[in-house]
Amino acid sequence: MKFSTLLFFLCIITCGAYAQYAPQAGIAGSTAIAATSGRFVGWATGCSIKRGLKNIAIPDSGYVTAGDSSMAIGSSDGNTVSLGDSGVAVLTFAAPIYNGAGPDFAVFENGFTDPSDPTMAFLELGFVEVSSDGVNYFRFPATSNTQDTTQIWNGMYTDASKLNNLAGKYIARYGTPFDLDELAGIPGLDVNHVTHVRIIDVVGDIGPHACKDHVGNAINDPYPTAFATGGFDLDAVGAIHQVGVSAVTTLGEAPQVQVYPNPAKDEMYFNIPGVSLINGTLTDVTGKVISTFYNMPGSGKLSIQGFSSGVYYLVLQDTNGSKWVGKIIKL
Repeated sequence: MKFSTLLFFLCIITCGAYAQYAPQAGIAGSTAIAATSGRFVGWATGCSIKRGLKNIAIPDSGYVTAGDSSMAIGSSDGNTVSLGDSGVAVLTFAAPIYNGAGPDFAVFENGFTDPSDPTMAFLELGFVEVSSDGVNYFRFPATSNTQDTTQIWNGMYTDASKLNNLAGKYIARYGTPFDLDELAGIPGLDVNHVTHVRIIDVVGDIGPHACKDHVGNAINDPYPTAFATGGFDLDAVGAIHQVGVSAVTTLGEAPQVQVYPNPAKDEMYFNIPGVSLINGTLTDVTGKVISTFYNMPGSGKLSIQGFSSGVYYLVLQDTNGSKWVGKIIKL
């Protein structure tokens, strides 16, 4: 083998060992998905939590207490439930998630950027696993190329481009996407019928309590975080491909759809120019159907009298299958 060829292969090996991944939200090349994106067709409708300790190294440190399971249900709103060291959240959905083109769901945490460097952020990470039966779970192969010689403490920042397949990679209101195609072919998992998503807090200790990525690297993230909000802070899990649910665009991305007034007290009006008949569904933030209507004119009136005050989602669909979704507020 020629020396130049040997160097070429050594370069490939070296570069592979220190692969860079998509950067932080807002930086060119990022895969972060905004919470307001019309790519989301649904959100988790159920959540169970098993809290972790404030500090796994101290058995009597107590468990984290911030938030509750309801905080992880529905769309991303910045309200979170803290998992603590090695804490676990299991999310369920109104319909199964399936393996479509590109990412199939995204997980939201509440990280924040370094004020002096937008490529860096305070990130608390989590493993992501999925199940098609609620019993057998399979983990996305996580990678951390962050240095593991100096412990990251609370208040220190991390480069997202060194992380892959770890929830919490992106800042608040930007979801970390996951593609079920990466798990296709694994016995015991139906990637076209995923019913459960499980998030497990990564203990960022680079010492005896270290969590390892899929090649054995210690995953270095803020540790210890020995307070009520310690560990991974789960905001939401949004589905991009969900059985029986078509892709949607938000009202903001489909300006021809008019819904007014918004907020409203008793009645709202909608208008879709050029559409003769429309079907509609009104759901609450958990995805529960509150009201439906069929074969109404493209311009019509929606009564919300008697509904509880709060946020709802209005889904409108024409006879060609085109669908729009928008947030409405009942006063």
